[in-house]
Amino acid sequence: MDSSNDRLPAPDFADMSVEQQKAFTEIASGPRGALIGPFAPLLRSPELMTRVQKVGEFLRFNSCMDSVHFEMCILLVARRWNQQFEWSFHQPLALEAGLPLRIVEAIGTGIRPTTDIPPDLDVLWELFDQIDQHSVVDDATYLRALNTFGDAAVVELLATIGYYTLLAIVMNVAQTPAPDSPALPGSAGGRKA
Repeated sequence: MDSSNDRLPAPDFADMSVEQQKAFTEIASGPRGALIGPFAPLLRSPELMTRVQKVGEFLRFNSCMDSVHFEMCILLVARRWNQQFEWSFHQPLALEAGLPLRIVEAIGTGIRPTTDIPPDLDVLWELFDQIDQHSVVDDATYLRALNTFGDAAVVELLATIGYYTLLAIVMNVAQTPAPDSPALPGSAGGRKA
């Protein structure tokens, strides 16, 4: 997406309200080190941005989830919402975490593998698909997820799906430009993954 289309870019620090400056300083001094992506449009409501980013900070930096599962969740959400920023930012992180390239490519195309997918990644994809398609998860999938990840990680996986869905919606409406990284295959709208 062209940055000239950015509807809610980060304002200059000098033009921020005191509350915005405080929120900006807090996020920039935390583990993210900067105001990036979804936090630029969210800064219009500095208290909301701070609360939202704290949830993300926990999920990204302190969760009990394995980084492969965490990054896979984000890519599934990015594909679902055709969210270029999240894909571009997290696709390299997913590969670095150890998510197999063939799985990353499958998520990118929206075509779930039917063979040669590790059981943990298969159950995560099924969990996501059921939430996305039906807004609920059947008992068999829930039990598979519980047995694979444990109850705390299941809750945190669900929170990750919800959190990154929130960010995707905000950035899609704000037309937040993606960083210069791998683009999400196919930019057409629609429900994929």
